[in-house]
Amino acid sequence: MKLKLLLLVLFACLYNSYAQVDESQTGAWYMYFYNHQFKESQFGIQGDFQYRDWQGIGDMEQLMLRSGLTFTPKDSGVMFTLGYANITTGQFGESDDTFGEHRIYQEALIPQKLGNRFYLAHRFRYEQRFVENQDFRTRYRYNLFLNMPLNKKDLTPKAIYAALYNELFINGQMDIGDNRTVELFDRNRTYLGMGYVLNPTIRFQLGWMNQKTENWGKGQWQLSMHHNF
Repeated sequence: MKLKLLLLVLFACLYNSYAQVDESQTGAWYMYFYNHQFKESQFGIQGDFQYRDWQGIGDMEQLMLRSGLTFTPKDSGVMFTLGYANITTGQFGESDDTFGEHRIYQEALIPQKLGNRFYLAHRFRYEQRFVENQDFRTRYRYNLFLNMPLNKKDLTPKAIYAALYNELFINGQMDIGDNRTVELFDRNRTYLGMGYVLNPTIRFQLGWMNQKTENWGKGQWQLSMHHNF
């Protein structure tokens, strides 16, 4: 009986910490994405390093380190990835408490071009999540990207482009252990930004993303560097 009461108190504290997220305060994400194709090979590597902050700087939301091995079948235009991510998540506000997560993921990235200017990409990702103090979890993600050059017809050097995406997250399991549950819907992210192609290997983007979960919704500024080498 005492153990059940303790678990209920801990769950209530966890829920309350997320319920107190200041939805009016815009956070910031700082991101580096990389992609490399091995010479004369169908294999490569890709990944991203991200620092996410609840308020811009000084209140860590997440530190994410993610990398994977890619395979692109000949004449397919589809890139498959098998990867691993290490995530450290912090609580909103004055608390310095964090919890960790190890994540394995598989994804398929399917590029598509509509007309002369619309660069689309469909990303399907399946994650196996090992979250601290939770049972094993899985999650499904679908992201639709759109990049549209404004001053040129192609994403070539000195091109300025509009960047949009929407990503939906669906939980594979609702029971996460110790009588705790999550909803089938995990979150949704909608992004609008502007990008600049510096050279054939580097692009920069600055934009705003709105993230909604069952308990809160929050705006985030995103500054990102995209590096193909």
